[in-house]
Amino acid sequence: MKIVLFCEQKYAINILQPLEVEANKEGGHSVIWYVQPKNIPDFPLKDEVKWTNSIQEIYDFSPDVLFVPCNIVPYYLPGVKIQIFHGYAAEKKDHWVIRRYFDTYFTQGPFFTEGFKALAKKYKDFEVVETGWPRQDWIYENLHTFDAEKNALLRKHRKSKLALYAPTFSPSLTSLPFIKEGLEKLAREKDVLLILKFHPLTRSEWMEAYRQLAEKHENMLWVEDHNITKYQIMADVMISDTSSTVYEFLLLDKPVITYKTIAKDIYWLDIQHPEDLPDAFDLVLQDAALASKRKWIIDNYDPYLDGKVCHRMLDAARDYISRHGVPKKRKLNLWRKYTSIKKFGKVKRR
Repeated sequence: MKIVLFCEQKYAINILQPLEVEANKEGGHSVIWYVQPKNIPDFPLKDEVKWTNSIQEIYDFSPDVLFVPCNIVPYYLPGVKIQIFHGYAAEKKDHWVIRRYFDTYFTQGPFFTEGFKALAKKYKDFEVVETGWPRQDWIYENLHTFDAEKNALLRKHRKSKLALYAPTFSPSLTSLPFIKEGLEKLAREKDVLLILKFHPLTRSEWMEAYRQLAEKHENMLWVEDHNITKYQIMADVMISDTSSTVYEFLLLDKPVITYKTIAKDIYWLDIQHPEDLPDAFDLVLQDAALASKRKWIIDNYDPYLDGKVCHRMLDAARDYISRHGVPKKRKLNLWRKYTSIKKFGKVKRR
């Protein structure tokens, strides 16, 4: 198959990369990345993969399939347009918005499959296949890759636990303006090294404030690596707010603390006061009820930590093409067409 990995935001790199690995492992595929130049001016994989920031080049490539973690893909591109999602944040309304750009949705687990199959019955112009989330394949391969690095960090800082603070970037949902003193108290009072890892879309002034905070505290570490999953694997506990990274961490069967999450169903410990963070840290490490809630998330959100997600995705794409052929474009209303053209521009059509 001719495959496009459609990378509009920097966070999508780690979601799409396992598909490149699996396609190369299978052989017989031609793979190209589309990298949005405005959002990703410096593509970290530029010397490792075939890529372009030209939509015209993608159109001329005439793909059979496009894998898309973000919300929009140009309707005029040929190929099966597949939504593979950028996380698990079911409480965010836009997770369930059907924008009509996609031929099929590859869902992460039973909870999402049920919801999108109900939407498929309503809209009648897309399919739903449960495959798991591609980032899980990378996690499966790297569950113990960073053990030595973690142990070295803990020895260096003379700590026994590693906590990851990974807030959302959304100004209306983030804990960043409120939780700083709680984080300082945690780092000061508990036997823990605190890693600060922020979303690339976080406001620059918040980034700088916390970078300076980490420089002042020997028990805090600021990291700018685009690969948050590495630090999720390394960490013993995660601190966040309303972010899909919460679910990614729970799927590793590890405890989470959030500050004033808007989630309706909470499968972790949520606190209302930043000063409660040190006590919350002690509690989540030993609470059996929270461990049971994590098991529910694993079973329903994404039970596919088996290293075979991307294989299922490629199989499902082949199956779609065998039944429907390769679509020349996606039929949309004028507003959706306008939105697509405004974002990605036009192409010279054959």
